[in-house]
Amino acid sequence: MNAAVASADLALEQARFNMIEQQIRPWDVLDQSVLDLLSVVRREEFVPPQLRALAFVDMELPLRVDGVDTGEKMFAPRMEARFLQELGLKAHEHVLEIGTGSGYMAALLAHKAQHVLTVEIDERLMRFGRANLARAGIGSVHVELGDGARGWAARAPYDVIMVSGSLPVLPDGLRSQLKIGGRLGVVVGTGPVMSAQVITRVSERGFDTLRLFETEVKALRNAWQPSAFQF
Repeated sequence: MNAAVASADLALEQARFNMIEQQIRPWDVLDQSVLDLLSVVRREEFVPPQLRALAFVDMELPLRVDGVDTGEKMFAPRMEARFLQELGLKAHEHVLEIGTGSGYMAALLAHKAQHVLTVEIDERLMRFGRANLARAGIGSVHVELGDGARGWAARAPYDVIMVSGSLPVLPDGLRSQLKIGGRLGVVVGTGPVMSAQVITRVSERGFDTLRLFETEVKALRNAWQPSAFQF
């Protein structure tokens, strides 16, 4: 390894360390297994190549595939880590992710759970995410092309559902795709203020909602929009 490569690798690891210690840990992400995982799943290998230098910056990153802007973005690193912590995944659990994007969130989920089914509506991103996951050697994720804005009922119920995008309102059928004891990570509302939540199914008809923080992220394509008219 020549000096230039070694220096670049050192800078990359320092940036990763700074992301964990300066962005993520101060955001109440204190689960050491989550913090350690951020060094195992290498975020820079999932972002678009031209944005590799920004992989650890505290911002959403646009997802450009083959030079084309898909209009979608990756969550900021601290949001990914906070959801991962609060969902409390277990090794035997089966997960649905809605919105594959780069495949990074699916990769994090896969390291915690037994299996992840991730659904992506954009064929370019489906291929991009699938290729990133394959290159990272993550075999416990299955990527499907489709519209998951109302969930993926054909494979329900799930132990965990992660919505990697926002929903103006929560569709009635989405929570019902959880097993009892299952958790749903989702951002709900319309800008400028949305609520990041973890919803737990505690009984056949009972749900508890933990509100984590306020944010603003792009809505899923085809997400159901409430009517602007009131009668």
